[in-house]
Amino acid sequence: MTNVILVVMDTARYDSVLDTQADLPTFETIQDRGVTYTSAFASAPWTLPSHAGLFSGQYSSRHGASAAAKRFPEHTSTVVEAFEDASYETVAISNNTWISDEFGFARGFDTFRKNWQYIQSDVDLGKIAREQEGFDKIRGITKQLFNGNPIVNAANTVYGQFVRKRANDDGAKSTNRWVSDWLDDRNDSDPFFLFINYLEPHLEYRPPKEYTEEYLPEDVSYTQAMGVTQDAWSYIANDVEITDRDFEILEALYHAEIAYLDEQIGELRRLLEEAGEWEDTIFVVTGDHGENIGDHGLMDHQYSLNDTLVHVPLVIHGGAFTGGKTVDELVQLTDIAPTLLDAAKIDTEEFEEESQGRSFHPDTETEPREYVFSEYMAPQPSMEALEKRVGDLSASVCEYDRSLRAIRSHDWKLIRGSDGSRELYNIAEDSDELENLALERPEKVSELENELDAWLDSFEHASTTEDADMSDSTKDRLENLGYLQ
Repeated sequence: MTNVILVVMDTARYDSVLDTQADLPTFETIQDRGVTYTSAFASAPWTLPSHAGLFSGQYSSRHGASAAAKRFPEHTSTVVEAFEDASYETVAISNNTWISDEFGFARGFDTFRKNWQYIQSDVDLGKIAREQEGFDKIRGITKQLFNGNPIVNAANTVYGQFVRKRANDDGAKSTNRWVSDWLDDRNDSDPFFLFINYLEPHLEYRPPKEYTEEYLPEDVSYTQAMGVTQDAWSYIANDVEITDRDFEILEALYHAEIAYLDEQIGELRRLLEEAGEWEDTIFVVTGDHGENIGDHGLMDHQYSLNDTLVHVPLVIHGGAFTGGKTVDELVQLTDIAPTLLDAAKIDTEEFEEESQGRSFHPDTETEPREYVFSEYMAPQPSMEALEKRVGDLSASVCEYDRSLRAIRSHDWKLIRGSDGSRELYNIAEDSDELENLALERPEKVSELENELDAWLDSFEHASTTEDADMSDSTKDRLENLGYLQ
């Protein structure tokens, strides 16, 4: 039976990986021997709903996970459960707090590692350690140390505050060390499904110095680069100025993160080869969404459905995915789940009935997509959360208080807002989406709106408003990642 590995490079946009001048030897090798998909699109522009779509094969309107309901619903069938039912060992290593049991992503996994903890525990003392000072800090930590296993809690506190937080690595090295030990100890007779979320490209950009200098402008040092503000929300709220030069430096840091992660994924491949598993493995590498680094007047990955956020890299190696081929047909991350089940020859009626994905396995005869769709169901952070962080918001910032849906073909793209806004781009001639043609081409707007509405009418929408019951420590960690609550 075939092993399956699904690697998500969190926040990796397409042009940072598959249309870049950066030196990415791991990707180049996998591309030379696997299959590269140049028109792969996420169903949502940020982590929670995009991963929900990746695991379920469903769009946000169907599975219901969004900023308005911050939990992947328990009743939604997942590809992980399908592999578990087929007697696969199922293992996850997450470096992003959104992808955890707290938000509904652990079901179906035999092992789920939250890699921001040194020892797996439900207690996190990070909030106290970061927010309290002096005697209050000592008293707070002392109290919480004995809520559960005090030794475990103390170890996690030290790890979070004095090791991981100060390292130029968001968990990739420790992820690979854990995988190495797991490969040494596992039962070789069982196939496995392994999911990894690597966080390195995500804000805050803190690449190792040795990966950074070749991308920086010649007159900018690493120390200077690390001093450039990375406060996305203050920039969006017009409370801080970030110049074109600053964005050039931030882009360099971002590309350095990608280069560093390329090496870590190469190390993962080496571990699989040494364990004798590489040749029997379907190996998928993709991004859950992209990033705005000053693009469209934005930073981070919210408030937009431009291609900078939804066009993602996708490369697959193993099984039928060989030969160094490049495929330009439109595919979605929602299509990966049924594709992997086809690759593993797993039939599951329940998942197939619920999934909206289309298998693009080379041996299937699925019709190519004419359109792909992306949804941004609610702003994250909300205007209330953003205002709490930066103060009073201008009218221009409050325009982001809306939901968005997008429909895209190879040549055209329409983004429709709940506020009545329409953005139309001729992608074939304006790939950067700089010229809104909505007023000039009303017939094309109408055509794409009709297709979008027909798609929305073709399936049942989620009615859930379920929110995760987040602990204070989880909220604190998410805010450290830039997700205001």
